[in-house]
Amino acid sequence: MPQEHSVGIIIFNKDKYLLLHYNAGHWGYVKGKVEANEESKDTARRELQEETGIKSFFLVKDFQEKEEYFYKKEGKTIHKEVLYFLAETREEEITLSKEHTGYQWLSYQEAMHLLTFPQGKELLKKVEEFKRYH
Repeated sequence: MPQEHSVGIIIFNKDKYLLLHYNAGHWGYVKGKVEANEESKDTARRELQEETGIKSFFLVKDFQEKEEYFYKKEGKTIHKEVLYFLAETREEEITLSKEHTGYQWLSYQEAMHLLTFPQGKELLKKVEEFKRYH
């Protein structure tokens, strides 16, 4: 079975989380495939800059979560693993890539309502718990 490895980044500014509206219609986080010879954190940094234009941020130490799922592409089932990092920024202005149609900075409750997939909601719950105790 083909496998894909991606890295995602959940970014926040004070008490607001950034969600992106993808061309496919769903709301989610910054995410992209790991390129050859690229470390996961480098992928996270690259994807954040490519998809949002955010250059000034820092990765939150000790937060990593993995998500796994299956999807169909050209008749084949793909096993996808995504490693998520958490990052904080003070930037608010976003420059969207072509793969997105919009974005919103949202409170936890608003983001929970807007996130399309259950896995995204579970990730955000884990982020909130992590932030509460760290």
